Amino acid sequence: MTVRSVKMLAFLALCIAAMSEVSAQDLKDRGTLFSWNGSDAVGGPASMDEPLIGDRPDFTESSTTVGLGVKQVEMGYTYTFDSDGPTQSISHSYPEMLWRVGMYAEWLEFRIAYNFGDVLERTQSTETVNSSAGGEDLYLGFKIALTPQDGVLPETALVLQTTVASGDDVFSSGDANPGLNYIYSWALDDEWSLAGQTQWNRAVDGDTGRPYSEFSQSVAIGKSLDDKLGAYYEWYCLIPDGADSAPVEHYMDGGFTYSLNNNLQLDIRAGFGLNEESDDYFAGTGLIYRY
Repeated sequence: MTVRSVKMLAFLALCIAAMSEVSAQDLKDRGTLFSWNGSDAVGGPASMDEPLIGDRPDFTESSTTVGLGVKQVEMGYTYTFDSDGPTQSISHSYPEMLWRVGMYAEWLEFRIAYNFGDVLERTQSTETVNSSAGGEDLYLGFKIALTPQDGVLPETALVLQTTVASGDDVFSSGDANPGLNYIYSWALDDEWSLAGQTQWNRAVDGDTGRPYSEFSQSVAIGKSLDDKLGAYYEWYCLIPDGADSAPVEHYMDGGFTYSLNNNLQLDIRAGFGLNEESDDYFAGTGLIYRY
C-alpha cells in the first residue's frame, strides 16, 4: 500500500468519524445545513406563529427556507411597458405561481413555478400589431439554507434550479436551462435589513437560438414600518455573456408588503429601467399564503 493510499484512507476515516458525531435526526433538525466556523449562532425558517418570509415581491429572494412540512404558495401579476422608437410593447405576466415545500429537513425546500405571458407589440410606422400568448417553461429547484447570520457574516442560502422545455413555442427556450442562485442577507437591527443575490443561469438567445450564460446581481434594502407593513427598495441587473442579441439590463424597483395575519401577505411593487435596453417601467401586485 502506497503512502498516498494510506493518506486517503486516513482522510476518509476522519470524515466518517466527523459525520458519525451528527445523527440523521440532528441533521434534519438543524435550521441551516452549516454554521460559520467557530460560530454558535442558530438560524432557520420562521415558525408558524411568526410572520411568513416570502421570496416575492422583490427580485432578490429570501435567504431562508419555509421549514420542514410547511407549504407556501406565492403568486401575482405584473404589467410591463416598453417603447423602443416606433415600436411599443405591453406585456402581462400571471399567475407567477411559486410553490415552496419544506422537505427532509428544516434547511431544505423543493420549488416549482409556472407562469403565463401575454405580449402585445404595436409598430406605428407600419401600423402593424402583433400579439402572442402562452405558457412559459416550468421551473424546478431546491433551496438550501446554508448558514445563519453571525455579526457581519451573513445568513446565506443556495438555490439549485432549472427550467424544463414545457412551455408554448412562443415563450419556450426549447431546452433545459440549469442555474445557481447564491443569496445573502443581514438583519441590521429590528427594523432594517440588507440583502443581495448573485445568480447564473443558462439561457437561449431569442433571435439565434444559441445558448449563453446570463448572470444577475441584486442589492435590496428592507424596512419594517410596523408589525404588519414593510417596504423595500432594490437595484438589479441582467448581464448576458456570449449572447448574440440579448442586452445588458439594469432596473430599480420598490414596493410594500402587508401581513393580514402570520400566514397571509399582500404586496405591491413598481420599477423602471435604468438603460435604453431595459423595459421602461413595470408594476404588479400579489400575495403569499402559508399552510
